[in-house]
Amino acid sequence: MENLLRREPLKLVDGGSQRTFGYIKDAIEAVLLMIENPARANGQIFNVGNPNNEVTVKQLAEMMTEVYSKLSGDPPLEEHTIDASSKEFYGEGYDDSDKRIPDMTIINKQLGWSPKTSLWDLLESTLTYQHRTYAEAIKRTMAKPVASS
Repeated sequence: MENLLRREPLKLVDGGSQRTFGYIKDAIEAVLLMIENPARANGQIFNVGNPNNEVTVKQLAEMMTEVYSKLSGDPPLEEHTIDASSKEFYGEGYDDSDKRIPDMTIINKQLGWSPKTSLWDLLESTLTYQHRTYAEAIKRTMAKPVASS
């Protein structure tokens, strides 16, 4: 997010593997259902996510760049992503899975819950908030002259 606000390329760690993304409002709805239905929720292990929002992190970065450009009115960056190795970005010992797709079978069966928000909609909502909240502050910070020593 900050890179978009600063008009800097987004870093992709190890090329950007597959991920699924969920909207926090969807997740809160699921948790509230668990609290409100203890007889059906107690003792269960629920996955909360959105298997329909599976993309690579590279695809997510491209979508974020497109959505942010639309919201801000700024043209997309020429180079909107740069690659970084996990060792360079996180340090030694970092390990990650290639895919993470939540199985919604149990939560759907027990509580009748499924996610509602598409990836595009969650990006528009999140980036709109970020732009309204932080864009001007970032621009002011970037415009300040750097003190010389």
